[in-house]
Amino acid sequence: MKIHILGASCAGSTTLGEALSAALNIPYFDTDRFFWEKSAVPYTVKREARVRNRLLKDELRKSENYIVGGSLVSWGEEWKQMFDLVVFLYLPKEIRLERLVKREIERYGNNIYDDPQRHNLFLEFIDWASKYDDRSFTGRNIGIHENWLASVNCPVIKIEGDTTVAERLSRIIDAIDRN
Repeated sequence: MKIHILGASCAGSTTLGEALSAALNIPYFDTDRFFWEKSAVPYTVKREARVRNRLLKDELRKSENYIVGGSLVSWGEEWKQMFDLVVFLYLPKEIRLERLVKREIERYGNNIYDDPQRHNLFLEFIDWASKYDDRSFTGRNIGIHENWLASVNCPVIKIEGDTTVAERLSRIIDAIDRN
């Protein structure tokens, strides 16, 4: 089983991916690990597209089954053919942004307010993430995700709302068992 989980930032892709990985005993790969270079200021240096794709594909080749969490919509057409199941998570903007702020505080503490560079990065990230529901936004948005979902060659499960991880797991495992 090859599963892809995506949604807006802080919709729960990583949390669900890690829980599904534990439940199914198959590896989970987060696209952020491949998209971003390790750097002194995390999440600021993008990896070259050809390199990130090769690195992720190299990891996936090691496993017959896997879960990939995070958006692949701008990574190339070949990714649309690589999965047996795609899970799309949607949460209202208010919930996502509340989670995002909480996660940034957990990662960086008061630096998101006290350190000028980290504060600017935090504000830019919040601004970017807040535009997800705006279909005219040129960055990642719900319209881009919906178009991508309509073009994959496998079943898609859409999970909307602030459901628990257990509820999400149950829906996915039920879908796997039916196939």
